[in-house]
Amino acid sequence: MMRRPRLRIRELAAVAAGTLLLSGCSSAPPAPVPVHTDAAPVPTGLERFYDQAVSWAACEGGLKCAEVQVPMDYSDPTGKSITLALAKMEGRKATKTLLVNPGGPGASGIDLVRDAGKFYFSKALRDNYDVLGFDPRGVSRSTPVKCQTDAQMDAERQLDLPTTTDADLAAIRKLSAANAKECDRRTGPPLAFVDTVSAARDMDVIRALVGDPQLNYLGFSYGTKLGATYAGLFPQQVGRLVLDGAMDPALSEEELVLGQAKGFEGATRAYMQDCLDSGDCPFSGTLDAAMAQLHELIDSVAQTPMHASDGRLLPVTTFVNGFIYPLYDDRFWPDLSVALSDAIAGDADAMMALSDDAAGRQEDGHYDGNANAAFGAINCLDYKMVSDIPTMRRDASELEAASPTIGKYMAYGGIACQDWPYPPTGKQAPASSATDHPIVVIGTTGDPATPYDWAIALSGQLQTGVLVSFEGQGHTAYGRSNKCITNAVDDFLIDGKAPADGLKC
Repeated sequence: MMRRPRLRIRELAAVAAGTLLLSGCSSAPPAPVPVHTDAAPVPTGLERFYDQAVSWAACEGGLKCAEVQVPMDYSDPTGKSITLALAKMEGRKATKTLLVNPGGPGASGIDLVRDAGKFYFSKALRDNYDVLGFDPRGVSRSTPVKCQTDAQMDAERQLDLPTTTDADLAAIRKLSAANAKECDRRTGPPLAFVDTVSAARDMDVIRALVGDPQLNYLGFSYGTKLGATYAGLFPQQVGRLVLDGAMDPALSEEELVLGQAKGFEGATRAYMQDCLDSGDCPFSGTLDAAMAQLHELIDSVAQTPMHASDGRLLPVTTFVNGFIYPLYDDRFWPDLSVALSDAIAGDADAMMALSDDAAGRQEDGHYDGNANAAFGAINCLDYKMVSDIPTMRRDASELEAASPTIGKYMAYGGIACQDWPYPPTGKQAPASSATDHPIVVIGTTGDPATPYDWAIALSGQLQTGVLVSFEGQGHTAYGRSNKCITNAVDDFLIDGKAPADGLKC
């Protein structure tokens, strides 16, 4: 999932981030065994990484965990290395590994497997694969990006930051510059190398170390960009790839945000109609009348921020984060109705709780993982963002026209990278891979975070792309939609039977 620096959204697929504690290890762990595979060539100069010994040990949640080393800078493999954290759920009949990524960028694959593996992945898939989650470089346990303390994150989320005047934008830039400086100070040299291309190259090291001649992969949201990047870099190592909740790698950051603005507006209207139809809705009248009431509520928070019962301030950007969080999965729409009903009555606690969940804040004030810090760092390297004021003002108007509900709060994201200490290295271009293997791309017609058009685009860009459509609401499809999607993915990943291009579920 793509996210905005000021709209700190965590996708529900990632579950809550957490610290994976090793447990149950014997006093004499098994000796590390190097894995060699002759089916795929080892890139010159990277032999020590592809041939390293890996020690797997029992860890929390019945998983097996390990750490591996990869080059910090692939252009200088003799230089410093960084650590990647891995965790796998071993399959009863597994003879190969399925690498998984929940998106973000900044979401933890280890958390996905540990906390939701038995929910998101079918029993058949879990039986036939070792399902391996990894934290990409810079994320959570893998040489993480470090920026703000818990107290600093709490303080930032309580800031009321208007964008009306140039002075307002200058104040936001000052805060962003200070944050960038702190990220650089606390993270050090690895901060310059958390880009998507480097993470995709890490995936090939992991593939070799688990002994698979080709990569089998299931990526959600941003994980589709990661998977498509891998397919372009290593076409001969492409095995069975499924890209669910597709991103279009040809789009600029500004185009991506505009697509999301339209997507969230559509999802909001779908939610509102469902709310009105339920007979238990805090809004009333026609759909347009109810939307106008919602706009009045959000505008009132923009004028006068609310307070939660614990004393924390709930400004409009934090309110909006809580509002959009349940839009990722229509099963949580009733929770959104409760939070909005409470807010209308002057009670901010439920909306603050949704925003806390989105930000990864626990009840004790601790923030799990580092999704927000990693998100910003990765995007600042992947995209050259527009940051001149006239262009940002024009883009803000376009966003508000696309989404009268929240578009204005999605603007001015380029400021976050304006003073980033490292220049962007990513290039936006259509995906391309010389593989002969089909690559399954899944799009959800009502997806707010990765609009359906992006799945159409990505499947068309890939020479062997196969498009599967889930006709429904919410972000991504596998693990939260229907048997049609589950069967299409499982038949492909387990038996190699690709679904028909254009399948609708």
